[in-house]
Amino acid sequence: MAEQMTFKRYEIKYAVTETQRQRLIDGMQEYMIRDSHGISQIQSLYFDTPDYLLARRSMEHPLYKEKIRLRSYGQADDHTKVFLELKKKFEGVVYKRRVSMDMTKAEELMENWSSNRYGVTEVDCNPQILRELEASVARYPKLIPRILLTYRREAFYQRDDHDFRVTLDQEIGWRNEDLSLRDPMIGRPLLKQSYYLMEVKAGGAIPLWFTKLLTELGIRKTSFSKYGTAYQTIFLEHNDPLGLSAQVRTWSHAALEPHIPAWDPGKESSLDRRAWNLSYKLPDIDADHLLHA
Repeated sequence: MAEQMTFKRYEIKYAVTETQRQRLIDGMQEYMIRDSHGISQIQSLYFDTPDYLLARRSMEHPLYKEKIRLRSYGQADDHTKVFLELKKKFEGVVYKRRVSMDMTKAEELMENWSSNRYGVTEVDCNPQILRELEASVARYPKLIPRILLTYRREAFYQRDDHDFRVTLDQEIGWRNEDLSLRDPMIGRPLLKQSYYLMEVKAGGAIPLWFTKLLTELGIRKTSFSKYGTAYQTIFLEHNDPLGLSAQVRTWSHAALEPHIPAWDPGKESSLDRRAWNLSYKLPDIDADHLLHA
C-alpha cells in the first residue's frame, strides 16, 4: 500500500493517565487495530524564525496557522527515510502535506533553502507538495531548526474506517541544541511519566462508541501542544518580563520540578496566552490564500 502523503482531518487532544490508557485500550479492542509498526520512536525537528514567529502565532489560536518540520522514525543515518511536512490548520481542520526522502537528500534540500535557493534540489517526490513546502518556507525570513521533539507513540486505527485513528504519546522530550535527527533521541521531559498525550484523528464525526468510552473513563480534552509547550519553557527561562513563571503550571514544569503539583488536565494555566506575544506585533495573514497555495 502506498504511503499517504496528504491528510485532511480533525485532530483532538486528550490527557490520559496510565490507568485510563489501559482501560481505553481494553475498550478499543473490539473496534480498533494496533498499527503494524507497533510502538514507534519519533523525532520531529521544527523550523521557525529566530524570534519564534510560528510558535507565537500558534499560541494566539488564529484562524490559520502552519508548522514546518522534518520527521524520522528512530535515530537517522544517511539512508534513513525522513518526512518533510507542512502542517496547516484552518477553522479547526488540519491539512498535512509531506514528502519523503533519505536523510542526506533532506540535508541538501535544507542547505539550499537556507541560501534562499528553491527548486534546485532534485528530489524523487510529488512536485506539487514540494512546491507548496518551498512556498511556505520562503514566506518566513531566516527559517532555521529551532526545537527537536522526541517521543514514543502507540497507534491504532478503526477496523472499518482507517481514517479514524488514535495515537498515545509518552516520554515526550525536547531540546533546542544539537538539532539533528542523527543525534541520540534524548531531551528534557515535557510531561510526567504518569501521563500520555492522546490524539484522536478523524475525517468526520467521532464514532459514538468512542465518545461513550471517553465519558466512561473521564478522559477530557486539552489544548496541549508539544512544540508550544517547549517554546513556553524557553520563554519563561530566558524572557519573563512579567514575573509570571512562578504562577505558570504547564506540563513541562510539573515534570521538571517535583515540588510543583502535577498539572491537572481539567484546569487551564492561569497565564493569559497573550503574555507570550507582548513584545511583538504579528503580521496579518491571508488564510484562504495560504491554504490553497
